[in-house]
Amino acid sequence: MSQPKIAVDLILKKLSEETEKLKSHTRKASEVLLNPLNSELAQTPYEIVYEEDRVKLKYYRPKKITHKRPLLMVYALINRETMLDLQPGRSVVQNLMDDGVEIYMVDWGYPTRKDRYVTIDDHVNGYIDRMVNLIRERSGIEKINLMGICMGGAFSVMYSSLHPEKIKNLITTVTPTNFDTDKGLLHIWMKSSGAESLLDVHGNMPGDVMNLGFLLLNPARLMIDKYVGFFENMDKKQFVENFIRMEKWIFDSPDIPGATFKQFIEDCYKKNLLIQSKLELDGKRVDLKKITMPLLNIYGKYDHLVPPEACELLTKNVGSDDTEDMCLDTGHIGIYVSSKYQKEFAPKISSWLKKRESDSKKKTVQKKTASKKSVENKTKKQKIEFAKSKSATAPGTHSGRQKKATKGAKIASGRKQ
Repeated sequence: MSQPKIAVDLILKKLSEETEKLKSHTRKASEVLLNPLNSELAQTPYEIVYEEDRVKLKYYRPKKITHKRPLLMVYALINRETMLDLQPGRSVVQNLMDDGVEIYMVDWGYPTRKDRYVTIDDHVNGYIDRMVNLIRERSGIEKINLMGICMGGAFSVMYSSLHPEKIKNLITTVTPTNFDTDKGLLHIWMKSSGAESLLDVHGNMPGDVMNLGFLLLNPARLMIDKYVGFFENMDKKQFVENFIRMEKWIFDSPDIPGATFKQFIEDCYKKNLLIQSKLELDGKRVDLKKITMPLLNIYGKYDHLVPPEACELLTKNVGSDDTEDMCLDTGHIGIYVSSKYQKEFAPKISSWLKKRESDSKKKTVQKKTASKKSVENKTKKQKIEFAKSKSATAPGTHSGRQKKATKGAKIASGRKQ
């Protein structure tokens, strides 16, 4: 009769098995890490069609254009717009292009100390307005579609209020507009911290400091669990490549112009002026009731940076009667990179725009009953208004706009990436 195995035998057997697994895991991981990896970001081809100061405008042309109006995408000043074109198969840009959407995307570049006095007004009524005018001129249309992401969404809301005659449809994604909430540690910190004091030393808000702050919002998951997960899966080449891409994007953090950061904290986080239609840019009030174009507002249910409470009031406060909220069961970044929501996010935007394009065509057909003379008069009037809008884009004389729009700006239609 065989003797029963004691617990020590089982422990040693288990230890031996785990040791062999670890050896195999380490050997495979070494093969993956020591061989070439493809971790490039933003691989979709584009063309630089405009440059001014640190800012560039990227142009993505689909193989077949099926949408009447181009879409201008305005990313946040925090991190880079490459999130929207992370990699093949996980690219919002490519998915929209596959649906025939013509895309322009703002690259805010890397602010230097000379940009410390650039304000929100300089971004909204300066850079964005000049790029919108360029797109209108290139496309030969009066109104374009506008999409904003996070802080860039807030800029897009401001722009659509101040220049509604230039925007046909507005899309906001994970866009904070209501800052009167304690949901999310970021909102609490921004209201009570003295982060603006760093501007006296650095001029701009350092991107590395912002990154550290984001990590501290959830240190266990972002600073421990993430790297434990990497260790457990580093023998899988695709996992490692995806992990490195995300790390590249996370730690590619430009500084934020000092005056812009300070104004955003004071007027938005602390005073909550935007949702109340009390925010002013260069003396002009950002009245949300002037946003009369169709509005699609998308946000994440589990977003710890911009919680639903910070997003969901926008559609109730604008002047448009064609609004839609879409809350996805994911977080701040998952909307753009999750395999699951890749199948929902871009297709929703494309179909939503297409539907409103059809509506505009119906209106155009109805207008054809007008007399030839009235059509000619309207065309002449539109040309005059468009010419005036182009000449009106030169900046004012307040602190951030220290030079004319044409100085330092150039069109680079021949450059491709």
